[in-house]
Amino acid sequence: MDLDGHPRVALGQWPTPLEDCRRLTEALGGPRILVKRDDVNGLGVGGNKLRKAEFLLGKALADGADTVITFGAVQTNHGRQTAAACARLGLRCELVLTKSVPMSGDAYERSGNIVLDDLYGAHVHLCDTPEQTGEVYDRIVADAAAEGRRTATVPVGGSNDVGVLGYVAAAAELRTQLAGTAVDRIVVAVGSAGTAAGLALGIHLLDWPVILDGACISHTTDESMADIRGLAGDTAALMGVTAGDLAHVRLSDDAVGPGYGIPTPRMWEALRLFARTEGITLDPVYSGKAAAALVAAVRGGTIGADETVVFIHTGGLPGLFAYAPELVRSRENQP
Repeated sequence: MDLDGHPRVALGQWPTPLEDCRRLTEALGGPRILVKRDDVNGLGVGGNKLRKAEFLLGKALADGADTVITFGAVQTNHGRQTAAACARLGLRCELVLTKSVPMSGDAYERSGNIVLDDLYGAHVHLCDTPEQTGEVYDRIVADAAAEGRRTATVPVGGSNDVGVLGYVAAAAELRTQLAGTAVDRIVVAVGSAGTAAGLALGIHLLDWPVILDGACISHTTDESMADIRGLAGDTAALMGVTAGDLAHVRLSDDAVGPGYGIPTPRMWEALRLFARTEGITLDPVYSGKAAAALVAAVRGGTIGADETVVFIHTGGLPGLFAYAPELVRSRENQP
């Protein structure tokens, strides 16, 4: 996989660690669990979006942009990492955030990622509705043009053909780290689907006999699979290759619960399990729900005790503080 022809800027520290989690494995009674620590990649408190940003912002700079506009929910990890990357590169960052998650209170509205957005110098625009989001975006573009600035627009989650290149590269990095170790499956959260699409395409291009288990955290399996196929196909076209049938991708939406960004008891249980066996901190929105799906699959027998599994830790630590009151209440509700 030759990605040298695509503009890229160095933002993260690669490869990220791959940890053999023996106490977690023991607690689950097998399988062997390895955790790929994309939460500790060096910029903006880490997270999976940094791999995408290397290509997205590389293209933005190559196109002459000085202003980056992107979108997300109030506690978007993608927005926080984009803000940090823009600070590193000297780009103006405009975050258009929509109050799309039914959460409120000081912790959610005034801490976590949104505090870091401001700390990294982003211009934050809070919107109540998707319609308002569109109006604010149009105004930002118009203001930039009037001031002689050139904009680059990055989609939610950094999930387009360019951003997906980051996880095509990550698949190759992981395969190299696993040299000599047979792995049965890789488990990852699926939101805007760019991370899963990159891994799926990378696995195909590497001819790697491994299952990609995607834990949907916002959409149904059908919706998420359509997103993965679309993104993988677009990225394959960008690379001049074919995406294959993606038959190695398996999805589950059992961990979504009431909806995106809404905590569940199983998520809190999985979050505590990772913390108390390995000292690994997950987030409530993405990695926590993916971990809940992993735990359920092991306990339900979908993942066998003799398998070896890589869990992709996609980051999101600051978001945990936005959910601090819910975390405390979940502890109080434990039997």
